Amino acid sequence: MDVLISGAGVAGPALAFWLRRYGFAVTVVERAPGLRPGGQAVDVRGTAREVLDRMGLTDRVRAEGVREQGMAYVDARGAVTCRLPVHAFDGEGIVADIEIERGDLARLLYEETRADVEYVFDDSIETLTQTDDGVRLTFARSAPRTVSLVVGADGSHSRTRALAFGSESAYARPLGAYLAYFGTPYPDRTGWFELHNAPGRRVVGTRPTRHGRASAFFSFASSALDVDRRDRVAQQRLLAERFADVGWRAAELLAAMADAPDFYFDRYAQVRMDTWHAGRVALLGDAAWCPSPLTGQGTSLSLVGAYVLAGELAAANGDHAVAYRRYEEALREHVTRGQELPGGSGLSGFLPATRTAIRLRDASMRAMTSRPLRGLASRLFFSKAEGLTLPEYAVSR
Repeated sequence: MDVLISGAGVAGPALAFWLRRYGFAVTVVERAPGLRPGGQAVDVRGTAREVLDRMGLTDRVRAEGVREQGMAYVDARGAVTCRLPVHAFDGEGIVADIEIERGDLARLLYEETRADVEYVFDDSIETLTQTDDGVRLTFARSAPRTVSLVVGADGSHSRTRALAFGSESAYARPLGAYLAYFGTPYPDRTGWFELHNAPGRRVVGTRPTRHGRASAFFSFASSALDVDRRDRVAQQRLLAERFADVGWRAAELLAAMADAPDFYFDRYAQVRMDTWHAGRVALLGDAAWCPSPLTGQGTSLSLVGAYVLAGELAAANGDHAVAYRRYEEALREHVTRGQELPGGSGLSGFLPATRTAIRLRDASMRAMTSRPLRGLASRLFFSKAEGLTLPEYAVSR
């Protein structure tokens, strides 16, 4: 059975890894002309660590990971007002014990699969027609082909989901804020994920990279903005306007964004769907259940989902209807927990509105790190990736 996967980020190559172990023929189609470099550090948490172990990649991910000490809030002069160290929450806090830049994780998965998986870059699915025997596909560049199954692992703005399930507006739930991040030429100064809040529900930050540089992070609360998500110039103009009067390192970081090859800008949103499959088409990762970066669960849910989807397809001997149903049954509760936002909305503590609210947030964060409250904080905010017992699937080769 042949499977075409749309998307060569993390979820798609992770699914390809397992499908090839079960003897499927796999093609991965990616819209970008190559692997997307850079990106913010992503977490591997909870059950996803066991998946990484079963892939035999834990040591490589740790070796290429980001040595981030934790998260620290700073004032306009750069003085630390509170810290959330990694070790305070057994590596499962806001910053996890296993952190790796998104581009590095995607590259590792690509390197593990490229020998026996077909990768087609600079292309995308244009039309999708299902029949009793397969899925007929046309592409922006390649010749049409018919495959047995299609999996959309192409992110929260999934083209595959739009073709098979309908408009994004039916499934995406905006959370009332936007974010941007990009690499900078500046050296990392501290080894911490540093954040500075400004009144008006704005935050600017820096994170260390594996190569000792600082990546920039910006976020602000806003209702829906009339800006094309592919119009980089308009996005950067908007960002510069929103943060023009913010102190700390905001001006310095904004000066670097025009030359950043990995500039990213998008809204915070979650994807909620009643089902992740339609006929021979299934969705995986952010395309199916984007939890938003506020949860820190996106990468972990993708790794777990890829393992379960591939395993169920193998266990069902290619009966996709059975496999897709079992895939959803196994993961639905786990994904629902992973989509829970810290504090209910996720934005009140992250983007406080006033100076008083910022001081109160800092005080609550300091309290969370005190020994009596650490366990409670872990249960309330940081333990949503636990609780799933991974099935065992027979590997054909």
